[in-house]
Amino acid sequence: MGITFSWAHQRRRKPGERPFCTAVIVAAGTASRMGGIDKIMTNLGDRPVVVHSLLAFQRCPLVDEIVVVTSEERMTDVNQLVLQWDCTKVSRIVRGGASRMESVTIGISRADKRARLIAIHDGARPLVSQQVLEEVISTAAKTAAAAPAVPLKDTIKQVDDHNRISATVPRENLRAVQTPQVFDRDLITAALTKAKGEGLALTDDCAAVEAMGMKVTLTKGSERNIKLTTPVDLAIGEVLLCQQD
Repeated sequence: MGITFSWAHQRRRKPGERPFCTAVIVAAGTASRMGGIDKIMTNLGDRPVVVHSLLAFQRCPLVDEIVVVTSEERMTDVNQLVLQWDCTKVSRIVRGGASRMESVTIGISRADKRARLIAIHDGARPLVSQQVLEEVISTAAKTAAAAPAVPLKDTIKQVDDHNRISATVPRENLRAVQTPQVFDRDLITAALTKAKGEGLALTDDCAAVEAMGMKVTLTKGSERNIKLTTPVDLAIGEVLLCQQD
């Protein structure tokens, strides 16, 4: 049975109308590379990392709702932060699954029924800008799938089984993809369902859509939109935050 994606109907919207957009903030990871630091709850500047991420979407006029997916042990703390920082767009805080893909699927399933666009964002990317958000969401409303990305700076080497260089990969057409990755709701739901059924191990949500033969449009990302993965990233984030202020 074929799937009719809702983005085809979005093209018939009245002038000035925009699709309802739900941001799914994924904050359920174990932070295994953080040396025991809970990167989501640790402070960056005067507030926890996850609060920076939430407030970015709270302030974005193209985002109507926020669903937070987190671990069971963080749920109470995240709820308190949502209240403390007046994140009024947060409609639900839900427990994540055993994998990122499962957590994303859970978050999408709890989005408002009106949601036609789903913006999936790493809770550990606290410095995403309004410019990045608005461009990627606007593009996804037209193309059904979009993600911010930046050109690679380093030379990329391919290696063999003995860790010896076997090839130099031209970087002109390579990009490092960031989040939020924004999709038509029906499209990403179908893509994740298919990926799960086929047992695919995917590194991001774009890969699920690509596996269906769909194209993802890349928008301009930002070098400031870093993902906090190691303790060094936290130090870099502090510097970037000070520059931003």
